[in-house]
Amino acid sequence: MKTGKLTENVWKRSIHNQIKTKRDEILSGAGIGEDCAVFSCGQDSLLSVSVQPVIWGGEYAAKYAVYGAVNAIAASGAEPAAIVFSMLLPEHTEEGKIKEWMAQTETACAGLGIQAAGDGIRITEAVSHPVFTVSGIGKSAGKDFFSVKEIRPGQDIVMSKWAGLEGTAVLAREKGKELLTKYPFRFIEEAKEFDRFLSVVPEAATAVKSGVCAMHAVSEGGIFGALWEMAEGAGVGLAIDWKRIPVKQETVEICEFFGLNPYLLMAGGCLLMAADNGYSLVRALEGVSVPAAVIGKTTDRNDRVVVNGEECRFLEPPKTDELYKVIR
Repeated sequence: MKTGKLTENVWKRSIHNQIKTKRDEILSGAGIGEDCAVFSCGQDSLLSVSVQPVIWGGEYAAKYAVYGAVNAIAASGAEPAAIVFSMLLPEHTEEGKIKEWMAQTETACAGLGIQAAGDGIRITEAVSHPVFTVSGIGKSAGKDFFSVKEIRPGQDIVMSKWAGLEGTAVLAREKGKELLTKYPFRFIEEAKEFDRFLSVVPEAATAVKSGVCAMHAVSEGGIFGALWEMAEGAGVGLAIDWKRIPVKQETVEICEFFGLNPYLLMAGGCLLMAADNGYSLVRALEGVSVPAAVIGKTTDRNDRVVVNGEECRFLEPPKTDELYKVIR
């Protein structure tokens, strides 16, 4: 199999179809377009739980794993409260590196206002580079949560921030020396700082108050992969205007340098939202300094297309993220 997420067909056959045992208090399990399990904790109280593995062994991988897990919690409409995490580390790992990863984790948690509430760290010959897994935990009052299954044809699709954010930051940090052969130092430093945009907690909280129907945090597979997942989970079609998808110039140029597609590049920090009035939601997000755009609509057809002038591209299930062509 290829690096990254399981393909949709393999996931359905070998994961989803094997889960038989059900419990009444579990209101929603993770699925296509659904990145959290939601539990009822009694009257007017819900608990959301997510899991985010990071399999590339980069210096800042622990931090990205925290953001991925917490973003999934926020997309369910819950307030992130804590994480528990594990690290599988190769035998040559030095204690100083463990301290660095823990410092990253704590800094990310402090910025998000959550607690690192548990850990499982092991040294093992089974891995050749670090593998980080973070589970996010969130809470919400009331009996409602946000699910892509609530999406209906005719709704606007709103996207926050820019495509390829996370992948751009990773490439700038991990491949900076190569990029410096073409781009100036200041350009690379700005791309590295894209990780300041990685939390979707602010826009999710605003969207919850502003008429959003459902949310999906973008991650591996990029914006195109996330659009497919959202539509597949909802059972709707899509008509997306390619030119409306925001993307930073740094992302375009770094992707061109490595021969990557920015729309298939890891895009943590970007949130997809479905709403009856997407333009009203965009204004609400801009009111809290979160850039956003209406990029298309859901349809009652089976096809999911991205239109660029007279050209039309059919979206496909997510494949191996573009990042893994460069980072291992």
